[in-house]
Amino acid sequence: QVAIKSIRKDKIKDEQDLVHIRREIEIMSSLNHPHIISVHEVFESSSKIVIVMEYASKGDLYDYISERQRLTEQEARHFFRQVVSAVYYCHKNGIVHRDLKLENILLDANGNIKVRG
Repeated sequence: QVAIKSIRKDKIKDEQDLVHIRREIEIMSSLNHPHIISVHEVFESSSKIVIVMEYASKGDLYDYISERQRLTEQEARHFFRQVVSAVYYCHKNGIVHRDLKLENILLDANGNIKVRG
């Protein structure tokens, strides 16, 4: 399974935003880490940009915690280690996430963290 993100170019405000989007896609495509969402393919037409990426079937960490009201210490430690590993990898490669929040931390089918851009 994959997730598909489609960006309509007519919704992009100016050329600078388009440059920013392309740069973000380039960065995400270059990353290879078990706890970062991988980009499989990018298609661009005159009207849209389509990004095919890894699918995280268990949703985001915000919803996961909200549904359970709490995490066990073991769960929290498990998630925290994986997030720190992903962030360390980014920083080691000169990349700063700038929007790390529970909604951007996803869970795959095995309950492992997948940080999205």
